Amino acid sequence: MKVLAPVDGSECSTRALRFAAEFARRFEASLHVVHVTDEETDATETILQNAREILAEEDIDDDPELSTDVRLEFRPADRVGRDILDLVAERGYDHVVMGHESSGTVERAILGSAAETVLRSEEVAVTVVP
Repeated sequence: MKVLAPVDGSECSTRALRFAAEFARRFEASLHVVHVTDEETDATETILQNAREILAEEDIDDDPELSTDVRLEFRPADRVGRDILDLVAERGYDHVVMGHESSGTVERAILGSAAETVLRSEEVAVTVVP
């Protein structure tokens, strides 16, 4: 089984990564952590470094893949969700574990939500961690 854990540096993303680590360990799955962005910055490396630290704390021994998926245009939340689905299709992931911060109806209507986009696609099993 291959598990994808998109991270964005938020608190809910951190909780989701901890859950993904336990999930991967429990089901003997490979784990891939990705940060989808429109530009690599110092924040990108900080996000991936935090992910490395969490995985070390969670005793993930199998050297999970950590990467940045850089897309050369602005990434609104629904586009990030579609990018995650593209990765699922390209790399054959069986499960996605991702965080989701609740937001108001107006914010969701304007910005969309990466987690909602992935969840509604029905293309892959998804666990959403609040």
